[in-house]
Amino acid sequence: MLKKITNQAVKQIICLCMVVIVVAPILLTLFAALKTKAAINTTSPLMFPAMDELTFDNFKKVLTDKYLLLGFKNTFIILAVSLVFNVIFGTITAYIMELFEFRGKKLVIALFFIGMLIPSFVTEISRFRIIQGLHLYNTLGAPIVIYIAADLMQLYIYRQFISGLPVALDEAALLDGCSYFGLFTKIIFPLLAPATATVCIIKTINIINDMYVPYLYMPKNKLRTLTTFLMNYANAQQGSWQTLAAGIIIIMIPTILIYMFFQRYILEGVAAGAVKE
Repeated sequence: MLKKITNQAVKQIICLCMVVIVVAPILLTLFAALKTKAAINTTSPLMFPAMDELTFDNFKKVLTDKYLLLGFKNTFIILAVSLVFNVIFGTITAYIMELFEFRGKKLVIALFFIGMLIPSFVTEISRFRIIQGLHLYNTLGAPIVIYIAADLMQLYIYRQFISGLPVALDEAALLDGCSYFGLFTKIIFPLLAPATATVCIIKTINIINDMYVPYLYMPKNKLRTLTTFLMNYANAQQGSWQTLAAGIIIIMIPTILIYMFFQRYILEGVAAGAVKE
């Protein structure tokens, strides 16, 4: 009995520590966003600002910045185009790899998964030269091409889901005279809706939060995204911790809302296809 209580207490302590690790940085950022410049230099970052030091001017400054709407616009364009092509290429590729037999199939699958193991910075020079060769540098096309080509996790999700679909569906459709294209568009693709929702949600969060690719491939001011928009408050001339913190909170809100509303679809999509009947 004592051992069971001890094990339960240890589990709860570990869970509590994990919650603190995740929530603490968010709270510290929120506290900093509500402080004046003087308060942030004189008070502990762990302390909520006093009532006479509490201010919302930092949020007002960020919300009235002309580059904020531009960042939303560019991020939305990149996100929308990337998601469309990711879903199209991801579903078709997974469909072919899972249901068709062809020479070199195992090698192709192995190369895909090897690509997942290689850190992106290892191939950064080659990728940069490819983007320049395609004349996409300093255009919205650069991150779109990278986001479409670099994410192989979607193949794993789609293949897991397709492998769990009854084979009888394919056989019945083909016996009724349906072509492979019709089989995919009319039967397979609609059934992939949970997996597609999972891929779109994960991809959306990754694109919104990514700063490295837009900062490296789109340095123009008119091509700023939500994350590179924050760089305006981190430079030496205009930098201020409290304004940067306010910008982080504002940009973080869409990501949190997306995850809160659609987290069950993420779990369902990842788990779907894991068990075959």
